[in-house]
This record gives sequence, structure tokens and C-alpha cells, in this order.
Amino acid sequence: MSSSQSNVTQVRVSTLDTIKIIWPYVAENFMNQVKSIWFIVAYLVFFQIAILQLPLVYTLTIAIGIFIVALGLMFFMEGLRLGLMPLGETIGAVLPRNAPLWGVLSFAFLLGIGATFAEPAIAVLRSAGAGVLPNQAPLLYSLLNDFANQLVTVVGIGVGVAVMLGVLRFYYGWSLKVLIIPGVLLLITLTLIAQSNEVMQPVLGLAWDCGAVTTGPVTVPLVLALGIGVCRVLGDGDTSNAGFGIVTLASLFPILAVLSLSFYHYYAADYYGAKNYEGELVEIVSEDNTQQLNNDNEIDHTTAFTQEEFQLFVAKGKYDGDYTLRFEGGDQRLEGGRILVEDAVIVLEKPKAERADIISDKKWDPNANIGEGFREALLTSLRAILPLCVFLVLALWFLLRRSGEKFKLTEELTIGIVFALIGMALFILGILLGLTPLGLQLGSNIPTTFASLTPWGLQGSEGPLFETEFIGKLVAICFGFFLGYGATLAEPALNALGSTVEKITVGSFKKSMLMQSVAIGVGLGIATGVLKIAYNIPLAYLLIPPYLLLLVLTWISSEEFVNFGWDSAGVTTGPITVPLVLAMGLGIGSAVPGVTDGFGILALASVGPIITVLTVGLIVKRTQSSGIGEVKV
Repeated sequence: MSSSQSNVTQVRVSTLDTIKIIWPYVAENFMNQVKSIWFIVAYLVFFQIAILQLPLVYTLTIAIGIFIVALGLMFFMEGLRLGLMPLGETIGAVLPRNAPLWGVLSFAFLLGIGATFAEPAIAVLRSAGAGVLPNQAPLLYSLLNDFANQLVTVVGIGVGVAVMLGVLRFYYGWSLKVLIIPGVLLLITLTLIAQSNEVMQPVLGLAWDCGAVTTGPVTVPLVLALGIGVCRVLGDGDTSNAGFGIVTLASLFPILAVLSLSFYHYYAADYYGAKNYEGELVEIVSEDNTQQLNNDNEIDHTTAFTQEEFQLFVAKGKYDGDYTLRFEGGDQRLEGGRILVEDAVIVLEKPKAERADIISDKKWDPNANIGEGFREALLTSLRAILPLCVFLVLALWFLLRRSGEKFKLTEELTIGIVFALIGMALFILGILLGLTPLGLQLGSNIPTTFASLTPWGLQGSEGPLFETEFIGKLVAICFGFFLGYGATLAEPALNALGSTVEKITVGSFKKSMLMQSVAIGVGLGIATGVLKIAYNIPLAYLLIPPYLLLLVLTWISSEEFVNFGWDSAGVTTGPITVPLVLAMGLGIGSAVPGVTDGFGILALASVGPIITVLTVGLIVKRTQSSGIGEVKV
């Protein structure tokens, strides 16, 4: 080697030059997150302003929150790429070669639990119990408040068991049908039992929604990496199909875990109000009284007379502006061609003005504390991410040590872990400031299409917007469909799944066909969820028939279509969709009389795409066998 080649010249780069170099990369990653958010946010804002004709409340708080969500997702996804994913992929490749089956299964179980705790959407579950009234749904209230840590733990255990079974399936070549059909039958049986019990019935929506919450941006990549590593060691040449099935099992077993926890506490009678309850009972004001208090204390200032206007009326004996006059009580009679009203109260009211403003004057939520919120979000992030990273690093160090190799925690891995921590903290803060208020606001206001109520964060009464209740509810249901359809097409994970499926089926199941099938299925699922809340239909009546249909479709479908058909539900529940749809459902549920909660929309949004994908898959298969040619969308 020449001296000129051996001499390395170090170039000093200023801070400004460094920013110029990395800025295009940062801007591109940030815009990628914006692309996955913009549709659903713009759609919700448009529906509130244009259809419901209501101004947005706390716009500045929500806008800052959504910006923080995009920023947090950028850091979090980059942290996954640099830190957690390389650790998961390396372990997936090394573990099956250096550990016995029981060791692989133990790791799979712990990985499932750790990944669940690190899921951003789990933080939403922890705060979902605030709107549940204990007198209406005592067991549900206790699960979300008194037993919140138990709830998250059993969800993690459910995912851990699912990942274990997924690995066993790869080892022994089991068909996914063998695991799905008995599992779904068991869930249907437990659902029917819970439906027949007044205390258990409100828990069903939470239990089935937990299956959608668990398949997020942390769990899916890590378990797929493990599945691919196992298949490579076992000599399965087609590793493109390796990860399918684990995501499905990770959706089903948390449902079983939550239902089991619910039955345990029901029979232990230690939930709110039961004989063995050890918590503190709260004073509950009935729903009717609460509504009456709100109506008495809230004045619609757009139609109210001011003190100055009242003084002018007293002085002049008349009001110069527009007003309506009516009589309350009194005796009316016709005398000499005149209508006489005696002993009546004369009421002057301003006519209700059309809302010309699209932004409420309440631009900032007075209860929003960014500093305190970030501190709590950072603590939540540390509790979720650090244990998972420590577990992965120790597992990899132990495995490589056994094989004689050395493990080094590189600078890139360290940066990735730090980015994941910061990203998750920012994401949780953004949900608190932006996505949750936006979802709750719109969800609470949607019933104005068919009922009269006080809009979220506003005063006075609004609605119904349509002449008949049926038309109003139909508009709300259509809103749910287009929300699910558009938000699903914006999910980046669906794009990746579509490419994988097109490759596996050698072009017979086109990427565009899969994306449209999944989007339509999710749209129908969310529309059905809004239907459930609008008409207060028990969730079991809407869940069991589709799952019975799914059992038939699963039985008659080929193995490859069953694999990606069931897994398609997992890609629909992304980090943006879950908190928004969950908040929206809780908002609708809190505004519709007689409804105890708004859970269940995510569960219905998950079953819809499986039905549509398996149905289209059967059509594709039949078309191929008939020799008609390629099916296109």
C-alpha cells in the first residue's frame, strides 16, 4: 500500500454543514409520517366543519399535538430501524442455531410480553377508563382503573403465548387453520357466555379491541424477524412466507387473555361494587341529573342577552335588534278579533345565529401542560422500551458468547435505542395533546346528526341536523366507512403487505386488489361499529356472525390465502388509527344515551378485512382454475 493511500485526511465539518447534510434525510422521514397522518386528520376536520357545521375547539393544542405525533413517529420508527430491528433480526438468525427448542420458546414468550409493553397504543388503553361510569359497567370500570396493570400484563402474556405457538408452528409445519379454528370457536363460546351476563357484557368490546391494539409497529417487526430466522434454520427455502400467522395469533390470544381475566374477577367478586371490592367507592350522579345540571349551568352565549342589552331594554322598553317573543303559561282567549293573553310570562330571545366561525375562540386547552405531560410520557417510555432493549441485548450477548462470537453495543444501536425512547415519549405526548382530543371531539359531536346535544367543548344545544333519525344515523355510519377506507389506504404497512402478497401469489393477487379489499373491509367494519353504538346493539350480535362466516371461509380457503388474509387485519391497526378510532368510539359512546362505552369499533374493523380478502382470494382461485385469466382491480 502506498503512503498516499495510507494517509487519511480528516475533514472538519461545521455544525451548519452537518445540519445541511442530514436535513434532507430528516425532512424526508418526517414527511413520510405526515403522509400517514394527513388523510385521517384532514377527514375528521372536514367532517366536523363541513358536515356537522361545528367549529373546532382547542385548535392550537391539537395542531401542536399532531405535529408532536409526527415528530415522535419519525424518531420512533428510526429508532426501530437502527436499534430494535437489528437486535431482533440478529437474534432471529442466531437463536435457533444456538438454543434448544425450549430456549427458543422461552425467548419467544418473553419477546411477546416485552414488545406488547413497548407498543405505543398500549398507553391509550391505560387512559381509556376515564369515561366509563362505574354504576353502568362496574367490571369494565375496574379492569380499566383498579386492575389496569393486570390488564396490560395479561395482554402481554397473550401475545407471548401467541408467539410461542407461532414458532412451534414453524418447527412442526402445522397448518394455521389448526390453530385458528379451535381458537375462534373458544372465543365465540366465551363471548356468548359473557353476553348472557349483565356484568360481563360491557367487557366484550374492550377484550376484542385488545386484539387490535397489540399488533403495532413494535410487535409485528420483531416477531416477524424471529419467524424468518426460525424458518431459515429449519431449511425452509420460502422465507417470504415465514412471518405469516404469528400476527394473527397475536391478535386472537390477547382477546382470550382479557376474557379470562374478566371471568376471574367476576367470580372473585372483587370488582367495583361487588362484595369483595377493596377500592374506594365514588359518589355517582345519575346520567339524567348530570345532563340536567349541564343544561342548567351552560348558557349559549351566541343567543344570550348581555347585561348592557338588558339595561337598555329596561330604559327604552324595547330591544332594537332581532328577537323572537313567546309566552310561557297564562290564559289565552279571542275577544273582539284580538288574541288576549293573561297572567303569562313574556320571553324575549335572540334568534339562533348560524355559526360562521370554523375555529372556536377556545384555541388552547387550559388543562394541557406540555412540560408535565412530557415528563410523564418519558417515564412511560422508559418503562416500556428499556426493559425490552435490555432483554434483547442480554439475550444476544448470551447467544453470541455461546457460539464464540463477541457482541458489541455499537454507536448505531445506542442511537437507535435513544431515538426509540424519545420517539415513544413524544408520540404519547402528541396523543394526549392532539389525537385524543380530536377523536373525542368528533366522536362526541357525530350524534348531532340524529340527536340534540351539547357539542364537545361548546355551549348550547345542536342538532339533529337531519329531519329523520334514520337519515342522521345513516350519515354517521357512512362517515365511519369512509374514515376506515381512507385511513387504511394511507397505512404504510398495507403497502408492504400488498407487495409481499403479489410476490407470493406470483402476480395472481395484485397489490392493488389486496389494498382495496383490506380498505373496504376496514371501512365496513368501522361503519358497523358506528351502527352498533348509534342503535346500542350488543357487540356479540355483530361479532359472532362474521366470525362464523370466517370459519367457513378459512376452512375452504388455501393455506397461503388463510395466512395473509388473517394477517391483513394486523396492518389496519397502525399507531395513528388505533388511538384515533378508540377515542372517537369512546366519544360517540359517551354522547349516545343508554350506551355504556364505545369499545368494539376496532374489533369490527379487524374482522372486516379478513372476510373481504378471503372472499377475493376464493374468487381469484376460482378464476384461475376456470382459466378465465387474471383478476384485476
